[in-house]
Amino acid sequence: EEPGFWYGRRLVARLRAAHTAAGFLTVAAAVSVPAARHDRTADSPVPQVLGAALEAGLVLCAVVTVWVVCRRGRSESARDTRLDGALITYLPGSALALLVLAVLHAGWSRPAWESSGSLPGEAVFRFLAVAQGLLVVILALVARSLYRRIPEPRTTLYGLGGPSVAMLACALGGVMTGGVAQRVADWLDGPGTPGTGRGSIIEGPPVLLSWQASVIPVLLLMLLAPVLYLVVRTARRARRMGPDIEAEYAPEPPDRARTRRIARIRATAALTDSAPWIVGVVSAATLFLGAAAVVGSWTSGEVPGLATDGAAAPVASLAEAAQSTGSWLIGLGFILFVAGGRRAYRDASARRTIGILWDVGTFWPRAAHPFAPPCYAERAVPDLASRMCAWTATTRGRLIISGHSQGSVLAAAAVWQLPATARRRVGLLTYGSPIERLYGRWFPAYFGAVPLLGLHDSVHCWRNLWRATDPIGGPVRLATDHDPRVDRGPLKDPLAYGRTTALPLPEPILGHSDYQADPVFAQERTALLEELGPRLPRQTGGEEGGRLHKSGGRSSG
Repeated sequence: EEPGFWYGRRLVARLRAAHTAAGFLTVAAAVSVPAARHDRTADSPVPQVLGAALEAGLVLCAVVTVWVVCRRGRSESARDTRLDGALITYLPGSALALLVLAVLHAGWSRPAWESSGSLPGEAVFRFLAVAQGLLVVILALVARSLYRRIPEPRTTLYGLGGPSVAMLACALGGVMTGGVAQRVADWLDGPGTPGTGRGSIIEGPPVLLSWQASVIPVLLLMLLAPVLYLVVRTARRARRMGPDIEAEYAPEPPDRARTRRIARIRATAALTDSAPWIVGVVSAATLFLGAAAVVGSWTSGEVPGLATDGAAAPVASLAEAAQSTGSWLIGLGFILFVAGGRRAYRDASARRTIGILWDVGTFWPRAAHPFAPPCYAERAVPDLASRMCAWTATTRGRLIISGHSQGSVLAAAAVWQLPATARRRVGLLTYGSPIERLYGRWFPAYFGAVPLLGLHDSVHCWRNLWRATDPIGGPVRLATDHDPRVDRGPLKDPLAYGRTTALPLPEPILGHSDYQADPVFAQERTALLEELGPRLPRQTGGEEGGRLHKSGGRSSG
């Protein structure tokens, strides 16, 4: 309901400038610090004052960058357009200029200096890995404390959903960058294998990267047990559903193949509610194995294959196999990632699946991830809210906002932006909606039971349609003493069990799509129109009064 919630342009611009500057400064520090250190400890033809001035400039620019991230944009009452413009314009340029100066300074001829080993920063790299893990643990403790203070029964992992995703994000970033570093080092080293000391010209990337890659096969083996458990549980659930499905479509004669297919789709759709536990298990295993990788690299100082030299033959063989397998799995994962993106352009089914993840990932404002794709809701929500508010104020009419899937979330967000007088003239018709099943569980502060109950009480009326075969949509589950009459479902899917004279072909199982084809959709839309009242809007043009309702009946997403 905050007026500026969907306006993050200035904040994103500041954060983008700060993150870009931080990237330039990181590379500049890695290049300039070794040269400046050599100039201070040896007879160098390069004046020491140049290195000191460059380091001072790096520190100053780094302080400004951190200050921009921590301080700027925290006030909604004071305008700071001029200062914002200066920071956005000059901060990345200053960092880039320092990088260029660092390259020129490091390239100054130093005849007595013979470089060897790797660039400094391995200890810093380990420190950053440990710091990320500690921050995730602290975030988990804070989230758990908040959950105990205000418990939401259906919150994902009892409040630990956010820290779990943060842990997986850190691990994915580390694995992908580590894999690129290893592959580049292997390419530069020719026939040698960096990090093994066996015919290698260069030492290779930090040892921690090899340890992180080595734990990937271990992590995949650890995931076999929970995945097999879900497969067995889903199969058992599908078998138990058989008699209920046949009773639901009685008195039609049973068809075992048809029953098994319906039961399998319903049981598979229910896996969405179990997905958070897989995320939690993977996150916990990642944290444990990541800590083991840090400890192993810190104590041994060698890659796993060399660290286990002298150990028992099976241990050494397993370490060598994990190191090589993990390295190639990273490369395979990158190839699969690119291939998946390419497949999405050719396969409508793959494009639809990726589109669902894309919709969720780009819904929220980019306040914390300025390099993410643009947030479409920053335009869709204000535009839709403005149009609803202007139409109800001009015509004194009433509206039904119809939203399918992600469109239902956009509709709810837009209704929240309306003033109270306009909300009372709006009815909601949602179907296949993840507003509680996904958003309510992962973001309870915005879409939990209390906010959704407030939304229901503030609009004129609301209906939500859902199916048991839908892996995305679900009921709203308003927890109230009175009957809110919001959820209608589960709808029958398929509409007919077998072949009839009217339906010579088996009815398809629709799942998440084509809710408008169900007769219940037309019934509920008619009921909402009657509940809104017979008042008709004053027409200002030549359009028919029912056209808006037809437009509102389309899916919003």
